[in-house]
Amino acid sequence: MALAPSMTEMLFAVADTAAIVGRTQNCDFPAAALSKPVVNNYPMDYERLLSLKPDVVFATEGIISMEVAAQVQKMGIPMYFQAYDSVADILRGIRTLGFLLKREAKATAVADSLQARLNQLAIDTARESRPRVLAITWRDPIYVFGRNTLFTDKLRYAGGQNALTEVFAQPYPALTREYILQLNPDVIIGGDFEKMEKTFFSLYPELRRIKAYQTKRIYEVTDDLMSRPSPRVVEGIAELKAVLR
Repeated sequence: MALAPSMTEMLFAVADTAAIVGRTQNCDFPAAALSKPVVNNYPMDYERLLSLKPDVVFATEGIISMEVAAQVQKMGIPMYFQAYDSVADILRGIRTLGFLLKREAKATAVADSLQARLNQLAIDTARESRPRVLAITWRDPIYVFGRNTLFTDKLRYAGGQNALTEVFAQPYPALTREYILQLNPDVIIGGDFEKMEKTFFSLYPELRRIKAYQTKRIYEVTDDLMSRPSPRVVEGIAELKAVLR
């Protein structure tokens, strides 16, 4: 089983689904996952996890703490972590998962299919102008998708670029209003125009001067597709591409 929604999606794409013994309360895709027993991971329900007797537990770096990982392994359950900083990492992770689960043929088919779709997206966006995009993850204070996140690579495939060129220590840095005014992004991702007008720009009226507001290029995208490094990465890129055109 997996302790991260993205890894649960990967397991259902690659593994023998009958062998998946559980999911967390946040693992809601695919629909078949909802029939699996639930293990709460915030806080971690160790007793429930142990009762499901998983042979191995998969997780994503940054989702589960090292303390939790150590305790799970102390219980005799091996843990395997994956990290995703690029779209290529997701495809590599799928292939690695196939190797670990002895499902190489299935994993290769999934990864190859995704790569073919990515190649087509890259061709479609090769000659397009690349708007500068700022994606907001939290409104007060203002947190955004940093340069050193998977989002930057997804934007590249979608025909955009991250408005944030500076690399911060944190992958999701907090920005001041003055900093955002200097960035002057072409596009804002974080909600549709009416929603952002009520919940964001009403808090920061001076940000109505940025280009994205003036041209009403403010969009909402599906949160799971935006944030999860899963086999649905191409769907997320396609959704970004649709709003950036």
